[in-house]
Amino acid sequence: MRRSLYALAAIVVMTGGAAAYLLLPRPAAAQAVMLYKNPQCGCCEAYADYLRRYGFTVTVKPTHDLAAMSRGVGLADDVQGCHLSMIETYAVSGHVPVDVIRRLLGERPDIKALTLPGMPQGSPGMGGTKAAPFEILQVSQSGVVTGVYARR
Repeated sequence: MRRSLYALAAIVVMTGGAAAYLLLPRPAAAQAVMLYKNPQCGCCEAYADYLRRYGFTVTVKPTHDLAAMSRGVGLADDVQGCHLSMIETYAVSGHVPVDVIRRLLGERPDIKALTLPGMPQGSPGMGGTKAAPFEILQVSQSGVVTGVYARR
């Protein structure tokens, strides 16, 4: 009788352990990023490496049409960043910090893009010293800057 109880207990433990294993959360697949950049830009490669260090899978695609592509996703010339990343349904322009991208993907606001205009010193992938907080702008579905999404 005792052996039967031990055998039954072992079966329950093994079955429960297998069920618990199957219910454990799995690591998310790496987030895919398509990054468009000017062919000669080195800081864009550094930004791609920065994203990779934080678990993103980045494909870099050189193009001579970056400004036109940025305008095509609603980014006016004066708010365009150094490169253009496509992440899920969002455009992310410039050296936007990864925590802001993760916030975007977690919150999923009804916007078209985020942008950190220009090539600010001290931003991810750029050298130099940060002189002031970065203002990451949000762009509406209609292509209008509607405010600051984040300050870093």
